[in-house]
Amino acid sequence: MKKETNLDGKLLIAMPGMGDQNFDKSVIYMCSHSEDGAMGLIINKPSTDLNLNDLLKQLLLTPKNPISLKNIHIGGPVEYGRGFVLHSRDYQAKDATLNVTESIGMTASLEILEDISQGEGPIKCLLALGYSGWGPGQLENEIQANGWLISETPENFLFSMDDNQKWNAALNHIGVDPRMLSAEGGNA
Repeated sequence: MKKETNLDGKLLIAMPGMGDQNFDKSVIYMCSHSEDGAMGLIINKPSTDLNLNDLLKQLLLTPKNPISLKNIHIGGPVEYGRGFVLHSRDYQAKDATLNVTESIGMTASLEILEDISQGEGPIKCLLALGYSGWGPGQLENEIQANGWLISETPENFLFSMDDNQKWNAALNHIGVDPRMLSAEGGNA
């Protein structure tokens, strides 16, 4: 199947009945989408057993000041031990930041965690362990099979909205009432 749309910076919204518990009611922010495959981070599933302070302690990094926010999200089922940070573009790690859009970057380096711990990181960020990945054509096939809806990313959605509200809010943004969704799809 030919890829017709670049999904960089867009949201994938999981449809009910997808059949993969990893993605049940997930909202994925797409970081990279090309003919070689796709990569994104689930942005609405915080880890229940790990936060930024715990992670910094494990990495032997001592915060300059106590860090009060920063849930760590389950970014996806691929490479769960690897960390990723979605962030505002006021931060740029040399040779390590992928500029997803004009306002959002993604960095997967220890440097950004060191900078965050010292109060020198991005103004806005979301941390994730693991990522969601697709091989060539795989995501396009899942979209065609009614597995995902696609949305622009609303302003202030990534960093400000409560994780428990993101799935419904993403659907509402594209005019879909979650109660009206069906797991069944069709082709015209």
